[in-house]
Amino acid sequence: MTSTEQAQKSGAGTAHPDHLGHVIFIAAAAAMGGFLFGYDSSVINGAVEAIRDRYDVGSAALAQVIAIALIGCAVGAATAGRIADRIGRIRVMQIAAVLFTVSAVGSALPFALWDFAAWRVVGGFAIGMASVIGPAYIAEVAPPAYRGRLGSFQQAAIVIGIAISQLVNWGLLNAAGGDQRGKLMGLEAWQVMLGVMVVPAVLYGLLSFAIPESPRFLISVGKHDRARDILEEVEGKKIDLDARVAEIEHGMKSEHKSTFKDLLGGSFFFKPIVWVGIGLSVFQQFVGINVAFYYSSTLWQSVGVDPTDSFFYSFTTSIINIIGTVIAMIFVDRVGRKPLALIGSVGMVIGLGLEAWAFSFDLVDGKLPATQGWIALIAAHVFVLFFALSWGVVVWVFLGEMFPNRIRAAALGVAASAQWIANWAITASFPSLADWNLSATYVIYTLFAALSIPFVLKYVKETKGKALEEMG
Repeated sequence: MTSTEQAQKSGAGTAHPDHLGHVIFIAAAAAMGGFLFGYDSSVINGAVEAIRDRYDVGSAALAQVIAIALIGCAVGAATAGRIADRIGRIRVMQIAAVLFTVSAVGSALPFALWDFAAWRVVGGFAIGMASVIGPAYIAEVAPPAYRGRLGSFQQAAIVIGIAISQLVNWGLLNAAGGDQRGKLMGLEAWQVMLGVMVVPAVLYGLLSFAIPESPRFLISVGKHDRARDILEEVEGKKIDLDARVAEIEHGMKSEHKSTFKDLLGGSFFFKPIVWVGIGLSVFQQFVGINVAFYYSSTLWQSVGVDPTDSFFYSFTTSIINIIGTVIAMIFVDRVGRKPLALIGSVGMVIGLGLEAWAFSFDLVDGKLPATQGWIALIAAHVFVLFFALSWGVVVWVFLGEMFPNRIRAAALGVAASAQWIANWAITASFPSLADWNLSATYVIYTLFAALSIPFVLKYVKETKGKALEEMG
């Protein structure tokens, strides 16, 4: 009997209507980690130019300060799973909430550039932890029939967090008279922008006390009675609780703990399927998507856009990001992962290519010519839309489905690490590349978007409608 059949037999496939609202609250509370992931990742966009001015640093040094958080992200993501297996999922959320709070306060009140960078690393560690623990917890608590929809809360929370951070930045900049270093609440405006994150961070911590521990973790540490109570709480009284506990226990015992050694093989160190996962992760970042979220205000100001307007455009880009993500969530199971990825790649090539063309024109009185300026702005939104409706969501779906069971966990870890490293490479290089030649920088991103098309066509297999056990 398959696990699906067992779930249906035990009644686990459905949740009683009375319990569904509670389960949605639990998933939403856990997804606050995703909100903070998005918020903390992109809030720095509002402070880049102010940090450059206050500490009088060049583009290369500035880039390292912005990108250094990604080192913390990689460490946090790599360690969160093991910590959660030892002390529980809720405790990891609470640790992440504390780190988000400490990072927000430290980043808002730095003594010098070096300690600002250190607080960025602390925030990165929290982002990494949140990126792992949120989806894992929701998958373990959600009733099977609703797992996909509830699991999408994490991605939705991330893009909402990005948008809210840009809206808050724009509002604070207006309150400070359009000056990122203008006085606001006794601090400079950029400091307030970074400090505001204390509010959602504290809320995340408080919500973590209002949701139950994962039944899977409780069973792993022998707390079967508490696990039964929580299963009844989230799935209703109609299920056979003993059968569900036995099913979870059997599944955990039969799991193969994949290791790095399991990934080795083939002609080029890793198994071919692992390289495909790494390729998806790298292409997702090398199209330059995080330039749009970390540096968009700086980008628009560099071509003559007023600072207040540049912050507003960062916000509108974030709204487009939300719209694209919703489109992907609607169509990923209908159209399929591979067609959506190809559609996105074509759209990104068009958007990035137009940006590269627009930025190739000389500035007139410190601004792009009007036509090129509008084309650059529209093209930037087109790029973000096509990324969000495809690669932003599809890559994570692919990585969760494409690997054989025996190597899934380890392969996903390697692919995710590749993604953080690629993210760091793009984030750390953009300011210097933009100083060198902004148009050529976007030509590079366009080339990677174009190369992603033959990569998907040749190496990526469709996973829509296939059971995880079919991946070989």
